[in-house]
Amino acid sequence: MKKAIVVLAGILILMSTTLAQEKKEQEKALEHQIVVTATKTEQSQAEVASSVTVITAEELQVTRKEMVLDVLRYATGLDVVQNGGIGTLANISIRGSGAGHTLVLMDGVEMNDPMSPDRSFNFGHLTIDNIKQIEVVRGPQSMLYGSDAMGGVINIITRKGEGKPKFFLSGDGGTYNTFRGVAGVSGGTDLINYSLSLSRFDTKGFSAASDEYGNIEKDGYGNSSFSAKFGLTPIKNLDIDFIGRYTNAKTDLDVRGGEGGDDPNYTADEKTLFLRVQADFRLLDGTWSQKLGFSFSNNDRNYQNDKDPQHPFDLVKSFYKGRMLKMDWQHNLSLHKTNTLTAGIEYEQEKGESEYAWESMWGPGKNVFPEQTTNMTGLYLQDEIKFQQSLFVTLGVRLDNHSLFGSAATYRIAPAYLFTSGTKLKATYGTGFKAPSLYQLYAPATAWGPIGNEDLNSERSTGWDAGIEQYLFKDRLKMGVTYFHNDFKDLIEFDWLQGYVNTSQAKTQGMEIFASALPWANLTIRGNYSYTKTENKETGEQLLRRPKHKGNLSLDYRFIEKGNAYMGIIYVGERDGIFPYPTRVKLDAYTLVNLAVSYDISRNIQLFLRMDNLFDRIYEEIKGFGTARRSLYGGFRVTL
Repeated sequence: MKKAIVVLAGILILMSTTLAQEKKEQEKALEHQIVVTATKTEQSQAEVASSVTVITAEELQVTRKEMVLDVLRYATGLDVVQNGGIGTLANISIRGSGAGHTLVLMDGVEMNDPMSPDRSFNFGHLTIDNIKQIEVVRGPQSMLYGSDAMGGVINIITRKGEGKPKFFLSGDGGTYNTFRGVAGVSGGTDLINYSLSLSRFDTKGFSAASDEYGNIEKDGYGNSSFSAKFGLTPIKNLDIDFIGRYTNAKTDLDVRGGEGGDDPNYTADEKTLFLRVQADFRLLDGTWSQKLGFSFSNNDRNYQNDKDPQHPFDLVKSFYKGRMLKMDWQHNLSLHKTNTLTAGIEYEQEKGESEYAWESMWGPGKNVFPEQTTNMTGLYLQDEIKFQQSLFVTLGVRLDNHSLFGSAATYRIAPAYLFTSGTKLKATYGTGFKAPSLYQLYAPATAWGPIGNEDLNSERSTGWDAGIEQYLFKDRLKMGVTYFHNDFKDLIEFDWLQGYVNTSQAKTQGMEIFASALPWANLTIRGNYSYTKTENKETGEQLLRRPKHKGNLSLDYRFIEKGNAYMGIIYVGERDGIFPYPTRVKLDAYTLVNLAVSYDISRNIQLFLRMDNLFDRIYEEIKGFGTARRSLYGGFRVTL
């Protein structure tokens, strides 16, 4: 890893030298991004104290990836694990926190599944269709977003149509008998705007249980997704938006990894629906703006595992249904050019039910989880202070009340100072909480003991970070380093004798380094490195599947005005795993190199190729489960 740091330092010195020698004004520069997730208001990223990563639509496009999960692998401070091939369960943790400590939003709709045990979001089915921008905010964000945001927030913002109607059609295919087709249309006037996309993805895949252990049965995947955003501006100070996304996916699974993991008839059918309507109303020449929104999410998961020669006594059928209704009302008051006050109220209700039926050599059985409901109300107040375009301070408090465990108060302070030299000093300090999930509260007991526990309290966290960023050569070179520290207490864990209990404490700490540069007009270079040390305070052991070292490097080059070449390198260090349960093992470090190239053969037609895992690296994200080998894909895109 020391060699990698030396190489990265050498690259930065070379880029700085190149930039210093450059005499002509470049046509393109790395502009400050406008972000909304850090404060729920539009702000220049240079003025934000929070550690924020912005992934633009252009970055999504040049990688030629189909799934959001694969793009997020390059983001600073994020760890990604997936139980096999595409479509299998995939979770993301931020700065070493748990997967359930990351709140995932799409245009204000909470996507976390109310009926997953830790109320996390499964990234396994989320395609990049119709996405404009992804914002990742690291560190506790409960002050603005309530429960589930102890580790951070991933906010997905979809496209808004504008101008004359534009149509596009794309298709690609390749390794593992993979095919994907996407069609869409967008446009807008002063009165209305619209953006829609429809996609279908199919692959025969590879064994979810790693073939390194002799597993040969392929596990396929199919995904149909529809995304839409409609906007209406009946008067100049009122915007109304209707947002929806539907996914229907079927995945072939293996029930276990390692030797004998093949399971030829274990499948999962999953349907998700996310809907939102919101109105943005501006008064007093924009001094007072308010946004009123209503959201609905529905997650349906059905699992089927019939008997087969390898599993003659197994027969499992189960379903999990989770739904959420949410109302949010936000007010922004621009009291002065130096001050913006934000206040809001949120109410959410979640419902869930499940059933697990089985038949084994000892006979049939059924475990029924009748529908249960919880609700939570949150109030928050935030003040953004700007002084002489140099000092930026955000302060906020929040109070949430849960129908079962009671109240939780959180707060946050985030100052930043921007010098005229382009140097920014920043720091944040905040608290977070996470309410127990429906499953943790109400899951029925089994013959082996209790599961749910209605006496659970919320999980709590305290986190802070401090860093420095530098903007040089008219923002063509950006770099920064941040130190972070998080303490978690009352973490909910499963105990075989007691069920779910508040017993665990943990801490994560480390350092994040990033750099992005534009040495010349057609080349963009981005790199980041994360050091994350985690500890279970009860056992002293490192938290599972959290690598201490993780680094990324990407190069995006535009050539002869019609072509584009991209290279992405991902390094993931050693981390702890479990295999077989409860044996603790080390998973080896690995490095992946991915390539993509595109060429515009005409104004309306583009051809592209993508190669993943160029050097055919054999690796595991979860011990015993498979990952893709060297893969080649090619396709086209037509726009009208």
